[in-house]
Amino acid sequence: MMHFIKVAAALSGLAFIVSASPAAPVELLALQSRATKHNDFSCKPSADHPNPVVLLHGLGATYYEDINFLEAFLQSKGFCTYSLTYGAYDGFPLVGGLKPIDESSHQIADLINEVHAKTGANKIDIVGHSEGGFQSLYVPKFREGISSLVDHIVAIAPPTHGTTFANLLNLLPLFGKDARENLGEILEKVGCAPCNEISTGGPSIAKLNDGKPIVQPGNKVTVITSKHDELVTPTTTSFIQEDGVNNIYIQDYCKSDPAGHIGEAYDTNVWNLVLNSLEDQVGRKFLCLAGPPVSGAITQTRGGLDLENPPAVWDGLKYKMKLCRTFSG
Repeated sequence: MMHFIKVAAALSGLAFIVSASPAAPVELLALQSRATKHNDFSCKPSADHPNPVVLLHGLGATYYEDINFLEAFLQSKGFCTYSLTYGAYDGFPLVGGLKPIDESSHQIADLINEVHAKTGANKIDIVGHSEGGFQSLYVPKFREGISSLVDHIVAIAPPTHGTTFANLLNLLPLFGKDARENLGEILEKVGCAPCNEISTGGPSIAKLNDGKPIVQPGNKVTVITSKHDELVTPTTTSFIQEDGVNNIYIQDYCKSDPAGHIGEAYDTNVWNLVLNSLEDQVGRKFLCLAGPPVSGAITQTRGGLDLENPPAVWDGLKYKMKLCRTFSG
């Protein structure tokens, strides 16, 4: 029983692991410093990029860590971008994506509707990483009226068909026939419903894969993942085998890219693949750079933290990083 509890603890700890950011090179911090204010509804998109982009962070993350540099990159290319921290519990805003998938999907749909109403755009693009990638597929399928507002969807390492969470779930048969159900109950009780819902055999996975198409009419979908993704496993679980979907390994374009699950959000090669997808130029060549591996230090957050006089949230982020190091050995 103690070993089973350790597996459950490790799975719930992944909420902290996936939110820990790799070290930010100087050029990324410079890019971040040029980012516009958050959710600027006065933003005027360029003629080449008329669609506002809604970005969705992963499990255990926030809008200002995980997708923050990708968002700044898209802004530098002339996109108007919008993001939010979804699924955070009251009094615990440092960790998003922890509430049930369906509950968070309403929050995301509200932002999409708000962006559509306030910008007057005909269509909206969605880019999501990890759980955010899953939500980029889930929300248009299940939230009324959203699919008709969406043009492009770029899902980065989504657990589309369920993840074994670094193969931890493969250990469950050792604990008896009820182990999967018992694990799900534990994860939900400790406040990480998505840890159960998007894992292999989870209820949200069953709902998304209900026998009806995942991709909704009029939506253009690209799925991007890394052959070295160690958390959304097996890596093929991300891909959608439906007509018109672009399923891409980063290494199809940049063979030596070492990016793991966390690193995918900070990888300039991924950013260029996202840009190609949003511009309907899938397959366009770009300069490959050495991508970030899986781990590293907490980044500067969106808007530019004063590292000499960090606010209280910075202590919370460092605490999450300490937990990450504990679980990653």
